[in-house]
Amino acid sequence: MSDVVPQSPPTSTPCTETVVTTTATTGAELFADCKDVVVARVDGELWDLDRQIPVGARVEPVSVHEPDGLNVLRHSAAHVLAQAVQQVNPDAKLGIGPPVRDGFYYDFDVETPFTPEDLKALDKAMSRIIREGQTFRRRVVTEEEARAELGGEPYKLELIGIKGGGDAEESVEVGGAELTIYDNVRGAGRESETVVWKDLCRGPHVPSTRLIGQGVQLMRSAAAYWRGDQKNAQLQRVYGTAWPSKDALKGHLERLAEAERRDHRRIGVEQDLFSFHENVGSGLPLFHPKGGVIKRVMEDYVRQRHIEEGFSYVGTPHISKEDLFYTSGHLPYYGDTMFPSMEFHDDDHPDAPALKYRLKAMNCPMHNLIYSSRGRSYRELPIRLFEFGSVYRYEKGGVVQGLTRVRGLTQDDSHSYVTQEQAPGEVTHLLDFMLSVLKDFGLNDFYLELSTRDDSKPDKFVGSDEEWAKATAILEQVGRDSGLELVPDPGGAAFYGPKISVQAKDAIGRTWQMGTVQYDFNQPARFGLEYTAPDGTRQQPVMIHSAKFGSIERFMGVLIEHYAGSFPAWLAPVQVLAVPVAEAFDGYLKDVVAQLTARGIRAEVDLSDDRFAKKIRNASKEKVPFVLIAGGEDADAGAVSFRYRDGRQDNGVPVAEAVERIVAAVRDRVQV
Repeated sequence: MSDVVPQSPPTSTPCTETVVTTTATTGAELFADCKDVVVARVDGELWDLDRQIPVGARVEPVSVHEPDGLNVLRHSAAHVLAQAVQQVNPDAKLGIGPPVRDGFYYDFDVETPFTPEDLKALDKAMSRIIREGQTFRRRVVTEEEARAELGGEPYKLELIGIKGGGDAEESVEVGGAELTIYDNVRGAGRESETVVWKDLCRGPHVPSTRLIGQGVQLMRSAAAYWRGDQKNAQLQRVYGTAWPSKDALKGHLERLAEAERRDHRRIGVEQDLFSFHENVGSGLPLFHPKGGVIKRVMEDYVRQRHIEEGFSYVGTPHISKEDLFYTSGHLPYYGDTMFPSMEFHDDDHPDAPALKYRLKAMNCPMHNLIYSSRGRSYRELPIRLFEFGSVYRYEKGGVVQGLTRVRGLTQDDSHSYVTQEQAPGEVTHLLDFMLSVLKDFGLNDFYLELSTRDDSKPDKFVGSDEEWAKATAILEQVGRDSGLELVPDPGGAAFYGPKISVQAKDAIGRTWQMGTVQYDFNQPARFGLEYTAPDGTRQQPVMIHSAKFGSIERFMGVLIEHYAGSFPAWLAPVQVLAVPVAEAFDGYLKDVVAQLTARGIRAEVDLSDDRFAKKIRNASKEKVPFVLIAGGEDADAGAVSFRYRDGRQDNGVPVAEAVERIVAAVRDRVQV
């Protein structure tokens, strides 16, 4: 951004400059020559371009290509969708319509769900509204005026009531200090101008529907509860996407198609890796033999890495008495995400009150019990405990998705107990360890996110201001020392401490949250954790949570999509498939496979009755890293021919060389 310069209308301002106004003006006047500017940022707040700006305001142009500008475009597209729905179905009642990642949605109360044909008709209606060039015009109204104008919209009236109650957190559509209605005006500035539609909204919006352009498309519809509460009415949510241009929309749709091709749920079925069954329950995966191989290889490798990094492997049960989670502070606050309690009577004391147990949703309380099982000395610290702990979380049905959001998960969970002086070094150690593990699995593009507390709500967090400041400073310094981009996430911390999370990009540029390093100011005190300091006093250790990739299930889902099912050889469930040209060579390839198996390679011979060409197609579909082919010439020469996943072949490779080549590829974790 260039230096701030004073500016007076009507002279237009360069499209990237911040200005301080010397006379009253509008963003439209200041940035008249800037076709990509859709709103202005006035003293830090987004304003419509036609809104009067007072003298002395600091004004920045906001382009449609910036995140804030793109969100405004998408919010305006949501309004156009709502107008189109009420044109087609005047009885439809409006919910809310915010911008979201890659697009927008709007909720409607309608008699019947939207069909694909309905969405096509709405796309056409939206195109007509966009071509009309309707003007978005902002009006400030009183609560009484808003209720009078929107008397037929029960959900808007509820939002007005929330605004009237002063609950800013819930004021999604109605703004903060004032109520505003946006009119969609046809023929603005003419004697015949007409308000054709209106909506309660905090704004801002693009000046005209025409600026939304041709980069808009409706995607799908789904049921959604009003304000996300299952106790409320079920509405119909229409999702759309909006981009600055038709080409940008095309690029997005191509990315979606590629993401669909990589969808781990589809690949999981095609490669027979895992499944879900209604008799088991939503979000509880069943790993088939091939998926089980991948899961075991991941666990074995990461377990060994933890041991090499100084962690002690521990094990804890799947259930615990409910009181443990009250001690840790997880109950009652996390009760909604835990499975309900189970009650059992003690057989030895049948008349005693029933004991309440819970499926564990986290491992840390039990690790704290291991730490406190005996006295600890400063000489033992850091103490690092690690396990693959099975935990259970009652995620809402609407967010459960394949392996990436499940209810039963296996965490690569570790907890470090250190002195205050050891904490910076331990955070560095954990972050370096985490990044190296992710790189070993083929993820190499990262940035970091630093989640800190909301200082405006100190009562919602435990720990002193000094503890928060010190821990945050340590995390920030370690993050910067890593050389990676460090993105602030103000207010994103859990109530018990700040954290750094690793955000990794996959092969098609999508970002996934992976591991975390998390301070905990809560549990050491609640569990009375102590160690004996050099001077003989009892001190409280610093507790640091870490998970290298969150959960095995989620990470496997990410890897399936990252590799599109074409795993590197070391992770592939079947590393080598031997395909004889004819039955006469079955025995020869069995001997080759035996040599590979003796070296720890997962190798099989295709002895099915399928024709040779079908066997090759099957191997290609299953994305086996190495296909070994043998016919008469190969057998006579003591050789095999390699066929790779991309169709390349390497013929006549001596068996001993082929074995060493495969062993090396697995050992070095290379992609083939």
